[in-house]
Amino acid sequence: MKVILETERLLLRQMSLADAPFMLALLNTPGWLQHIGDRAVKTVAQAEQYLLNGILKSYQEQGFGFWLVELKESRQPVGIAGLIRREGMPDVDLGYALLPQFEGRGYALESASATLTYARQVLGLGRILAITSQQNEGSIRLLEKIGFRRQGSICLPGSSEELFLFEAAGEWSTPSATQQP
Repeated sequence: MKVILETERLLLRQMSLADAPFMLALLNTPGWLQHIGDRAVKTVAQAEQYLLNGILKSYQEQGFGFWLVELKESRQPVGIAGLIRREGMPDVDLGYALLPQFEGRGYALESASATLTYARQVLGLGRILAITSQQNEGSIRLLEKIGFRRQGSICLPGSSEELFLFEAAGEWSTPSATQQP
């Protein structure tokens, strides 16, 4: 699959249906269920449909989406990071999630920061948003660390949960001044 980004320790690449077993595991981790929500994906076949109808469709329609985050040396999948146009959000949303055994090692920070830079410098996106549950203190700290500032709260369509809404702050290079990954 196509590598989109490379960081010091990680590769972020496009996903494929072959990644369905990984996605099944990620979607059913305690952190995902608590902070993102149950997507009712309980089989590999359902994970394939989740990929087809969401992530892979986003690549075709938007030219971006969530990418698989792999350790550079071993190519072991550790999580996802990327961009999404989410219903109910006025602009592109940055998101990320890791398997629990890879949390606390800086991989979320590294992949989210690289994704934000890519969004600005390569894709030329002007306004980048992020959302998180109000109880997800780790995600809130990470977003603030990479330059997001809380702008208020938002409820997404079909949900009554009030999420914190963040916007990326700061000055960014223009797309013409970028280096391709």
